[in-house]
Amino acid sequence: MITDENKKLAQWAMDYALKNGCQAAKVLLYSSSNTSFELRDAKMDRLQQASEGGLSLSLYVDGRYGSISTNRLNRKELETFIKNGIDSTRYLAKDEARVLADPSRYYKGGQPDLKLYDAKFASFDPDDKVAMAKAVAEEALGKDERIISVGSSYSDGENFAYRLISNGFEGETKSTWYSLSADITIKGEGEARPSAYWYESSLYMNDLIKKGIGQKALERVLRKLGQKKVQSGKYTMVVDPMNSSRLLSPVMSALNGSALQQKNSFLLNKLNEKIAGDWLTLTDEPHLVKASGARYFDNEGIATERRSIFDKGVLNTYFIDTYNAKKMGVDPTISGSSILVMETGGKNLEGLIAGVDKGILVTGFNGGNNNSSTGDFSYGIEGFLIENGKLTQPVSEMNVTGNLITLWNSLVATGNDPRLNSSWRIPSLVFEGVDFSGL
Repeated sequence: MITDENKKLAQWAMDYALKNGCQAAKVLLYSSSNTSFELRDAKMDRLQQASEGGLSLSLYVDGRYGSISTNRLNRKELETFIKNGIDSTRYLAKDEARVLADPSRYYKGGQPDLKLYDAKFASFDPDDKVAMAKAVAEEALGKDERIISVGSSYSDGENFAYRLISNGFEGETKSTWYSLSADITIKGEGEARPSAYWYESSLYMNDLIKKGIGQKALERVLRKLGQKKVQSGKYTMVVDPMNSSRLLSPVMSALNGSALQQKNSFLLNKLNEKIAGDWLTLTDEPHLVKASGARYFDNEGIATERRSIFDKGVLNTYFIDTYNAKKMGVDPTISGSSILVMETGGKNLEGLIAGVDKGILVTGFNGGNNNSSTGDFSYGIEGFLIENGKLTQPVSEMNVTGNLITLWNSLVATGNDPRLNSSWRIPSLVFEGVDFSGL
């Protein structure tokens, strides 16, 4: 955790940098720890424990910018470290775009606690954590003779950070997290070895779902038996909520300031244009209590706010930090999203599938790529053939191809089933007329 003495040290480090040649400075003091217990067939396979902490300084020296960090927090050593960092920064090329954010945009405090930290974190016994991972495995072990291996794991961690910026920002954050998972491999036909996983996570131990994880992973892998390619063609594509974020990820990357500034974005110059179908309404909701990704300020200290990203397919914002905004000559917004919330429909995954005559349910993406400048993509997929509203054949070794703008214009439905333990709350998605290549 960050103590008052730590905070005094951070303030001293910033003052020292300013007195020794910096015109401006940022200080980040951080501390984190995490533990994981990994089991193979309910027996301990690997234990990992790690902790780290340190101090990072951003130095603004004579129009130049440097960043240094250390885990040695002795004042005498820091004096030499900071002076050397300032001297080294003077050798760098000038970059006039490297400036601090406008202090009027900083988070000023006074908001309710977002409740991201479980005060009971240190009280949980390691034996109980191992027992949870073992119980996950035992939900699957012995349930089918084709099982080759059952992996299960328990992980947790806590994070602390304290930020100071020389033109008037001070902010502190702390959070915890817990996770349980299962991954299962079975013997399929011939040399096939299908595998599947499931996980649950939470910021609080009491909210962590602890049962059904191994059972769900087993159900998912058994459904893969008999996977094969099906006929190439255009299908309605349904993507489950475990994988729907994969299709949104390149869209969010294209909204990032660095991609826009480098003209490496297929959404460049698309602001306020309708680039997707009416079903795409996406909002950044940074202030959800007890939610992964919630925050009052970003890494620049800028106050977060509810932000419409897409409204019925119309692009309403980019994510542009101070540096890239300066280089582009535009107003900054914020460095990145916090919690992405997509507007949901009225049906769950099963209900969406029931409405499809000829389609493919995608339950996994296997490699592939997308062109960040054009939006063209090609992904390997696995899943199930849908015929007359029913899953009829497991499929694999197929590719889905197209263009992301065309794809998101073909969105015709969203489910009501986003995973609320994620900072990307994206439900099941349904796209019409998508190209699949197989036989």
